Amino acid sequence: MLITPQAIPEVLLIEPKRFGDDRGFFSEVWKRSALAAQGFDVAFVQDNHSLSREVGVLRGLHFQRAPHAQGKLVRVVRGRILDVAVDIREGSPTYGRHVAQELSAENWQQLWVPRGFAHGFITLEPDTEVLYKVDAEYNREADGGILWNDPALGIDWPLPPGGPVLSDKDRVAPKLADLAPVFPEGSV
Repeated sequence: MLITPQAIPEVLLIEPKRFGDDRGFFSEVWKRSALAAQGFDVAFVQDNHSLSREVGVLRGLHFQRAPHAQGKLVRVVRGRILDVAVDIREGSPTYGRHVAQELSAENWQQLWVPRGFAHGFITLEPDTEVLYKVDAEYNREADGGILWNDPALGIDWPLPPGGPVLSDKDRVAPKLADLAPVFPEGSV
């Protein structure tokens, strides 16, 4: 597996190999020993799977507060998304900056979104399915979000003509500047 640090080096693009023949393909999409040998050793505790029926479904920007923070390994098994990770670690030199990466069933890439980052994505094809592993279980009390179109973040979402399809929760999330520190220095 190829691991490539992104513009914010804690965010990683992981590219598993696919071996194909006339029957289809085989791929080890996550192998702890192979990734640990490259310095990426994470114990996952939960797998999540989402289906978005329409183009322009925007999910995010979500996070869990410490001590329940989650790292996420995101991949697409059908369709395409623009996946976004926003650094929300207080004191980080990249605080408020983001990484955006297109993930698709075709390119077979995965994005590691570490603890201390908000995460979101927008679907670029109908019937898109996203799978992601997390290293901490969901905790409702620690659940939080940031407004998807907060101008301070400068995310260039590829929006459909009618705008994004949002949950009620994502529509009213606060801007980053309006949040109390989510990840104070040293908390993740």
